[in-house]
Amino acid sequence: PGTGTATSGAGVRDDRSRELSTLGNAGSSLKIKERKRDGVAVLEMSGRLMGGPDAEAFDEVLKTLIHEGCRNVIVNMEKVRWVNSTGLGILISGYTTLKKSGGELKLLKVSDRIENIFIVSKLYTVFESYQDEDEAIRSFA
Repeated sequence: PGTGTATSGAGVRDDRSRELSTLGNAGSSLKIKERKRDGVAVLEMSGRLMGGPDAEAFDEVLKTLIHEGCRNVIVNMEKVRWVNSTGLGILISGYTTLKKSGGELKLLKVSDRIENIFIVSKLYTVFESYQDEDEAIRSFA
């Protein structure tokens, strides 16, 4: 067997994948599903990014990736329903952690509702954001 499976011209997808769930206050939960493509970790997040256990889970995923030598990360936010100020802090912390390790964190498929939060908070000037995964992967080249 090879190191991964070919995907329709879109690069190599790592067969390994991890999934993590948190249960925060008031039943809010965040799920993080990890996969790798062309040496880039793609974190599929779903639910509400609210802080507390979410911060610990996200930080742990990033530290594991860095330890494994993967320093370029895309956070797919397509299924994230809400981000509060603590959730923004989690993303900023992840961005800083990866930057210090010589990598980058970029966002994918941010909803209009959440994008407005990034605009109001001026964080759109910090994060590169993409609507197309292939384009986001190529941006690391």
